[in-house]
Amino acid sequence: MRQASHVLVIDSRGRGLYDFTDRARQWVGRSGIRDGLLTLFCRHTSASLLIQENYDPEVTRDLERFFSRLVPDGDSLFEHVIEGPDDMPAHVRAALTQTQLAVPVSGGGMALGTWQGIFLYEHRTEPHRREVLLHLLGE
Repeated sequence: MRQASHVLVIDSRGRGLYDFTDRARQWVGRSGIRDGLLTLFCRHTSASLLIQENYDPEVTRDLERFFSRLVPDGDSLFEHVIEGPDDMPAHVRAALTQTQLAVPVSGGGMALGTWQGIFLYEHRTEPHRREVLLHLLGE
């Protein structure tokens, strides 16, 4: 068994989904590991990771419209507003999604489905520099 790790830095422009499938795919290809398991971990409490359709951009816009309705900014329910009206909603959004993903690696590539992509979901309205740790274990 071999393992490799890498930190991807993703600069967001504010709330939204950021496809980084190609960057992860390139790193997996360079790792030299042909078969195994890729774990991705988001090092933040106000951003998350999703595997989602990467063909039609309406999917990501629809997801954002849904989350905006589900967890609106400035909701009076929230007391934690230290960093602004989007602070606690960002934490709730991250709790409802995922901060880690597992993707099988087969034949030197990620075994994603035809329309699947890997996204960082930025939940804050301002730009942020986010880190996603990639860890690949296999042969």
